[in-house]
Amino acid sequence: MEDKLQKFLDEAFAPYGDFPSRKDVVSELHANLLEKYNDLVASGKTEDEAYQSVVDSLGDVSEIMEQVPHTSQEPAGSKASAKGTDLRAADLTDSNLAGKDFSGSALMDTNFDRTDLSEAKFKGSALKGASFVGANLTSAVFTGADLGNVNFENADLSGAKFSASALKGASFTGAKLINTEFKSSDLTGISFEGLVLEGSMFSGSSLKTTSFKNTDLRHVSFHHSAVKYAIFEGATMDKLTYALLKGAKANLADVIVL
Repeated sequence: MEDKLQKFLDEAFAPYGDFPSRKDVVSELHANLLEKYNDLVASGKTEDEAYQSVVDSLGDVSEIMEQVPHTSQEPAGSKASAKGTDLRAADLTDSNLAGKDFSGSALMDTNFDRTDLSEAKFKGSALKGASFVGANLTSAVFTGADLGNVNFENADLSGAKFSASALKGASFTGAKLINTEFKSSDLTGISFEGLVLEGSMFSGSSLKTTSFKNTDLRHVSFHHSAVKYAIFEGATMDKLTYALLKGAKANLADVIVL
């Protein structure tokens, strides 16, 4: 059971990457859950009942992460680095921050509207509630980042890469998604409605109730993603994308094939 609980916690925290206190947080939670499990079994619960009960007791991981420090003690090592900085709720609108490395930084509610962040790096960064309206995020990298409720409205995300990131509540209205990659990320409930996605990739990502309604899909791939739970009503797509989605049992009843 110890291994089973460890695997559960590793998967639950995967979208948040290797933030500085991850080992301590997961270790403490593991000990607490194991103790609860043993108490429940001793009280007469079956092993399955006890396991499900302690798993449910964890709640929403994003709420736990709000209380966890994300900054690292590593000093900035280069002119282009902003690693481990605390810029929460800062106003960085209309700035030139191209190539900046914000890895391990606290950037909750920070305003990056219309800022040039091309090739910027956000590894293990806390960005919940941040705004990137109209920002240039071409070739930016988000790895293990908390992107809950982030606003990417009208942002240029061409060539951007999202890996093992949590995007619950994020908005992509009017965003440019050309050759954009979403890998092992949680896109549950996200709307890409009415957008043009060209050459983009969804690999091993959660797409439950993700909406591609009236979206233009051209040469888009969905490797190892559960597309049968996504919404494609009114979408337009090329024949190859259609064939791949059909083979993955997506609901394509109302799509238009080019």
